[in-house]
Amino acid sequence: MEAAGTRPAVSYSVEGAPPALPELASVPWRPRASALTLQRRGVLWTVFTTLHVVPFVAVAVVLMLLQPLSAPVALVALAHAWIIPELYAQRGANTVRRKDSGAGDGEPVAQGLLGDLLGHRERELQRRTGLALERGELGVWLVGEAGALLVAPGGRRVHCFCVAATDRELPASDRIAHLILALRSDESGFATVANHAFSGAPWRVSRRMDAVARPALRAAREAAAR
Repeated sequence: MEAAGTRPAVSYSVEGAPPALPELASVPWRPRASALTLQRRGVLWTVFTTLHVVPFVAVAVVLMLLQPLSAPVALVALAHAWIIPELYAQRGANTVRRKDSGAGDGEPVAQGLLGDLLGHRERELQRRTGLALERGELGVWLVGEAGALLVAPGGRRVHCFCVAATDRELPASDRIAHLILALRSDESGFATVANHAFSGAPWRVSRRMDAVARPALRAAREAAAR
């Protein structure tokens, strides 16, 4: 597993210590992810986005107050205020977009092996959407070929991560299976190693996802809200 894809992650354990991903050694500067660190990261994303958006909104308001004829310029400023969050959300949605892996004949076998890791409902959801739903302590995950979404408890915020198995020649389902095994081995380590691409409202990400994948996010939100 690697943060953007070393060997597929394999857990190890030391007596008295929880399992940990070997890839953690490659990112020693990152604090271990937890519900608290993810919550803080979400707040930072909100603040960061707000700092980008508010000046454009303020410019639009001031222009309209000073000179109504400047409405076209004000509309451009408002457009920028809307586009910036959308671009961030697009980056988040791209983490779980299906890749053209060209896996060929290996995919049916890989799909069967992946299905063995999933429950019945999760298996059917993955086959329809390309995303595997996995419940964890940090929330509900949706695992794709080269990324994962984490819907926080309550279903009101989604974190998007870029992470992949090293061997890009593997069938798509094999890559998903590797990531699920790494996630089950060390969920906190998985969230630490993965590159955080976006955090925000699920509806923003859903709008930018492929239509076929949106039901997976909806299912994850429902599971996280329980």
